[in-house]
Amino acid sequence: MLLGIETSCDDTCAAVVREGTILSSVVSSQHDFHLSYGGVVPEVAARQHSRLIVHVTEAALSRAGAAWPDLDGVAVTVAPGLIGALLVGVAAAKGVCMSLSIPLVPVNHLLAHLHTAFLAFPDVEVPHVGLLVSGGHTVLFLVEAPGEALVMGSTLDDAAGEALDKAAHLLRLGYPGGPALDRIAAGGDPSAVAFPRPMADRKGLDFSFSGLKTALALHVQRHGHPPTDQATADLAASYLEAVVDVLVAKTTRAAALAGAKTVTMVGGVAANRRLRDAMSAACRTDGLRLCIPPSELCTDNAAMVAALGEVSLGGDGADLSVDACAVIRMARWNGPGADGFVISRRDV
Repeated sequence: MLLGIETSCDDTCAAVVREGTILSSVVSSQHDFHLSYGGVVPEVAARQHSRLIVHVTEAALSRAGAAWPDLDGVAVTVAPGLIGALLVGVAAAKGVCMSLSIPLVPVNHLLAHLHTAFLAFPDVEVPHVGLLVSGGHTVLFLVEAPGEALVMGSTLDDAAGEALDKAAHLLRLGYPGGPALDRIAAGGDPSAVAFPRPMADRKGLDFSFSGLKTALALHVQRHGHPPTDQATADLAASYLEAVVDVLVAKTTRAAALAGAKTVTMVGGVAANRRLRDAMSAACRTDGLRLCIPPSELCTDNAAMVAALGEVSLGGDGADLSVDACAVIRMARWNGPGADGFVISRRDV
């Protein structure tokens, strides 16, 4: 039985997992604390984690019908993420492991997201192509096994989720921006405004969304804020369509290059209605199986951390000297067609 702790951004999460079964999963959102800022403030997030971590972990144990002595280890997200937020979770995990003399299992946040596909679809085949798309990350992986993946492509600048959030802020749609943009776009015309599809036609699998954000800002600067609700919906739909087109094109291209028959899509933006519809249609056309975990597993949670921790658990676990890290380097895929890829200078 493993306790999982996740504090990489603004959600304080704890879960208890035993042999791949989720016994409890508690997520405490900080939405209200960041609402007035229109986005996550790292220092505020860290302070809230400090206030909530004990209550959230105790709630996870209670809902699982477990007590502290029942634990066989603690899995905790150590990277990547907001460094102050990560430190809170890592410190809490170390405290539990030291007091109970049980192993500490450090977990890569990105690999934990990819692992949700194995939780939701135990029969998912490997290797497969996994798209992790969220507010902080946009990465294409070749998933070779639970906890083992190679980077096929990543964003050179902004994550897709960030691009959606910033667009929603510019269009005054509220916070959190991504879900608001998705709702408004549902009633709009995606062909109303011709936005660019950044890097869609390039040979590689890396992404770039900063230019698309600039294109929207220039459109609003030149034409003013949309005068009607319908005009806002049309602009939102056109912008969202541009983001979705790039994500779908790169993902299906990655599957073709890798010879994969299955695609998984994880992360908070995987809940986006238009992205789900477009990815489903593209995968059907290409004869690919598409696996998208339920929304509660797509967003940040500790069940994915504990479940991946079970895969990694062995021996005495990690040394308690392990520490948090804001960024992490991961190996790149170098398979057929990889030559000519745009190699990101950024850490994943």
